[in-house]
Amino acid sequence: MNAADVRRHFEETGALLTGHFKLSSGLHSNRYLQCAKVLMWPDRAEALGTALAGLLRPFGAAAVVSPALGGVVIGHEVGRGLRVRAIFTERVEGAFALRRGFSLDPGEKVAVVEDVVTTGKSTREVIAVVKAAGAAVVACGSIVDRRLASEKSDAVDGIPYRALLSLDVPAWDVAACPLCAKGEPLTAPGSRHLAASR
Repeated sequence: MNAADVRRHFEETGALLTGHFKLSSGLHSNRYLQCAKVLMWPDRAEALGTALAGLLRPFGAAAVVSPALGGVVIGHEVGRGLRVRAIFTERVEGAFALRRGFSLDPGEKVAVVEDVVTTGKSTREVIAVVKAAGAAVVACGSIVDRRLASEKSDAVDGIPYRALLSLDVPAWDVAACPLCAKGEPLTAPGSRHLAASR
């Protein structure tokens, strides 16, 4: 699967949105990738997971760990592609933690997988959980890398990082957001904001 194939999945499902969005990172953007609209289709989720598993296979992970909620489906499909178990972290009082009886073995090799990386904050938080459990993060991956061009690299904090699609989509601090300056209505579609609004 190449980048054009990945983009096609987003376009065909109406998952690449235009507007004024508050991202999970807190940054604002004029584009939003609603991965759930792609991943709700099992065949598409499996195809993307198989492709991402192919990029991560050389690192020899024995488990996949993802952040809930956005990384759960793609993490599961990457686990299927690698033929390893897939578990996820959840926020407990604002911080990611392993729950539901999930655990990692000391020294176990782990791939951290999520849907979209914008700043890498969630990835870093999951890496910290994995390390605290005594396991070793050998690779990170996502469907889409939408980090700023100046921040793009093939690693997150020195850990190899792979993505199926790299997009150059602007993201602004609130104070520098041109859409806020125009008074454009703001939407916060990410699951982190949905949970905070309850």
